[in-house]
Amino acid sequence: MTTPHPVLARVTDRIAARSADRRAAYLRRTAEARAAGPARGGLGCANLAHGFAACGPGDKLRLRGGETPNIAIVTAYNDMLSAHQPLKDYPDRLKAAITAAGGTAQVAGGVPAMCDGITQGRAGMELSLFSRDVVAMATAVALSHDMFDGALLLGVCDKIVPGLVIGALSFGHLPAVLVPAGPMPSGLPNAEKAAVRKRYAAGEIGRDDLLAAEAKSYHAPGTCTFYGTANSNQLLMEVMGLHLPGASFVPPGTPLRDALTDAAGRRVLELTALGDAYTPIGELLDERAFANAVVALLATGGSTNHTLHLVAMAAAAGLDLTWDDFDELSRVTPLLTRLYPSGTADVNHFHAAGGTAFLIGELIDAGLLHADARTVGGATLADYRATPVLENAGLDGEALGYREAPAETGDKTVLRSAADPFEDHGGLHTVTGNLGRAVVKVSAVAPEHRVVEAPARVFASQEELQDAFAAGELDRDVVAVVRYQGPRANGMPELHRLTPPLSVLQDRGFRVALVTDGRMSGASGSVPAAIHVSPEAAAGGPLARVRDGDVVRLDTGAGELTVRVPDDELAAREPGGGAPGAETFGTGRELFAAFRAAVGPAERGAGIFR
Repeated sequence: MTTPHPVLARVTDRIAARSADRRAAYLRRTAEARAAGPARGGLGCANLAHGFAACGPGDKLRLRGGETPNIAIVTAYNDMLSAHQPLKDYPDRLKAAITAAGGTAQVAGGVPAMCDGITQGRAGMELSLFSRDVVAMATAVALSHDMFDGALLLGVCDKIVPGLVIGALSFGHLPAVLVPAGPMPSGLPNAEKAAVRKRYAAGEIGRDDLLAAEAKSYHAPGTCTFYGTANSNQLLMEVMGLHLPGASFVPPGTPLRDALTDAAGRRVLELTALGDAYTPIGELLDERAFANAVVALLATGGSTNHTLHLVAMAAAAGLDLTWDDFDELSRVTPLLTRLYPSGTADVNHFHAAGGTAFLIGELIDAGLLHADARTVGGATLADYRATPVLENAGLDGEALGYREAPAETGDKTVLRSAADPFEDHGGLHTVTGNLGRAVVKVSAVAPEHRVVEAPARVFASQEELQDAFAAGELDRDVVAVVRYQGPRANGMPELHRLTPPLSVLQDRGFRVALVTDGRMSGASGSVPAAIHVSPEAAAGGPLARVRDGDVVRLDTGAGELTVRVPDDELAAREPGGGAPGAETFGTGRELFAAFRAAVGPAERGAGIFR
């Protein structure tokens, strides 16, 4: 087996050492929670009767005894989200597979699943990041009945998968398998979609033309095909060992997808304490799993949201993952993909070019993944170098099999080997200076745009910036500072509406950058954007004291984010206006006041849990 790269080994060891006390306490709690036999064996008769009252006669008999594992299904199904609509029939399908394998299963609960694509630029987007922690709590409620020996977690999109994992980690003695749904077919080519958005931002076309293009892009059941947070989730869950091998990007409604779903139901039975391969999620998700996840994110130029989510998930497992770990790994992780918004291809093209099996194999051979990390689908991550296929189709017996991943990529414009990368460093960088610390996604930014030094124009909302752009006030070299967009201020909404106007300015030949304590996720695009600035303006961060005309420098290669103002002068300034008021109402935002008051900084995952 390949020896881990010295930087991967060093970072992983540092995570383990830094986390030693917290991780030990977490594992001790996890071990104490494991019961001898099914957890329901400790329930009183009335409690247990409530637990199986709605089951059929066969399941009631099994649940009375102590030899049958019972699996919780926690689902994020709704039919508004294209990515989650295919999950509708999963519970019945999984129950049938589990029953045939000698177990039982119950839908333990549902979790909310909101769509950032719908709420972009709307008040509801201020609930988006907090929905991750709501999903975590809802998952914990679903698993709290002491009826279950394992869990199947059904979810795909942005905050939902991290929330499911955080919730499941509070029941770390149980095995958990994530069951994905797969991407929709490719629609309007991404280059055409981006061009239409720019034309709309420039006022060259109207809303009808824009809507027509968007409807051709997002057009069917399945995950949106660009490489944003949802598809980053899928890839990371596979590399972390929480999916079956190759499950991430098989399309919905296909025989192979059905076979993988059935296999997940059968496999989780084997992973329970009553099976022969007990693999609790709390032990599986160790420092190796999280180091692997960071490398996979960097190697693919994945969503910047995972600089929040991976930190928060790690904390739920008793591990202290930091942005410094991302930054150090980024220096030695080659960029192996070009996927929209970093390129024009989508995840269907990635899957066809070799997909996760090829990617994992390349990174293992380069020593950049811990091949010995535990997984739900095999003994170790080394088993994930294989691609799922249907065998003996139409005959009785097991139809799901695996074949070795292709030795070469099927499309070098989309997916490359570690020996021939697109770039020799990862797609995410950390920048630091007298404005704080921030994250920059550089995989979509051309080298000539990666250093910008220009006068600041300060805004308190993306709407203010759009108005200034429409009025022609930004036709110059400019660093747009959009502040009071952090988790404490307004829940840290994504600011996708900023991408088209800033891209237009850059296309006009101006030096343009964005600095914000808000989020951009996987859609930061070709304009250099220092996001997640921490500490945020609403928490007293220096971003609150930047003024129009201050010269700001963003150098993604040198890792610099500074304002050319003497430190004593900057510290003496009063914070600028634009901070949201204490009371925020409408679209349910008043219900999240306690979250805004309790949330931690972006650098620590922007979570409400301690």
